Amino acid sequence: MTLSRRHFLASAGLAGGVFLAGASVPALARAPLASAPTVGALRRKVGSIEVTALLDGYIDLKSELFIGLVDAEAGRLAEASFGKPGPRRTPVNAYLVNLGDRLVLIDAGVSDGRGPALGHLPAALQAAGVAPDQVDTLLITHMHPDHINGVLTSAGEALFPHAELVVTATDYAFWHDDANMNQAPDEAKPFFTGARRAAAAYADRLRQVDGEREAVGSIRTVPLPGHTPGHAGFIVESDGDTLFIWGDVVHMATYQFARPDWSIAFDVDSKLAAETRKRTFDRVAADRMLIAGMHLPFPGFGHVARDGQTYRFVPAEWAYEL
Repeated sequence: MTLSRRHFLASAGLAGGVFLAGASVPALARAPLASAPTVGALRRKVGSIEVTALLDGYIDLKSELFIGLVDAEAGRLAEASFGKPGPRRTPVNAYLVNLGDRLVLIDAGVSDGRGPALGHLPAALQAAGVAPDQVDTLLITHMHPDHINGVLTSAGEALFPHAELVVTATDYAFWHDDANMNQAPDEAKPFFTGARRAAAAYADRLRQVDGEREAVGSIRTVPLPGHTPGHAGFIVESDGDTLFIWGDVVHMATYQFARPDWSIAFDVDSKLAAETRKRTFDRVAADRMLIAGMHLPFPGFGHVARDGQTYRFVPAEWAYEL
């Protein structure tokens, strides 16, 4: 439906002078302030496929976590985005893809044991009208805690009783290598144990993929190494439309679009992660591809524009076609 200015004024009662200048409208009700955020679930179409962004929660990242970061420039970038100095907040997103014949969840958040800011994926799924037992496939971009731990209940059991768990073979091998775990600092060892615990809960329905290939239906895997050795994204295609869900190519939109060379301390190979980030930016900017990311401002849909040697994130306007 398209409204002209005349039709709008008429429908609003303004053309006939219904509203009197200076007239006040009495408040009809009062409501207490909400004590909790609303559940994050927002749906859009990609061709004939439905994709629902789900918000698991958020993490506050300190600037010292970024390798190569320059404080003065970080402050300028924060100010340019109307932010304040100090830790920057990044969301933890996941994406539910309804292929028509299969229901696919790409990443699963953290779980309910990491404090009140995280572990809200089950509530987001419920808001989207989906129960865990309806999910057919779990596609995992990489086996870090904020992406795979949410496949488990707080008791360590499989939360999705009928779902196949799909991980990249390279990532599986890395996190299951005892030599890698023994060489890791103590604070990183839970990453290994968490990945192994999640995989073990789905051992009888675990599938490994590698390279650029079909993951399930019209969703294909795209290797994005660096953040972890087997880090991957997923391209969803339908009726000529494309969405590239790129996992953790970006952890902090405020910094890393302008400075793709700034990597994060969680990268297994920070140099390769920066190279992958720039290459991915170039690809999606040149192809004008719709993207989504697990740490982009919720709901995470948008495009990448190139400005000379730097880039910027352009959030997509909300749209849902009936």
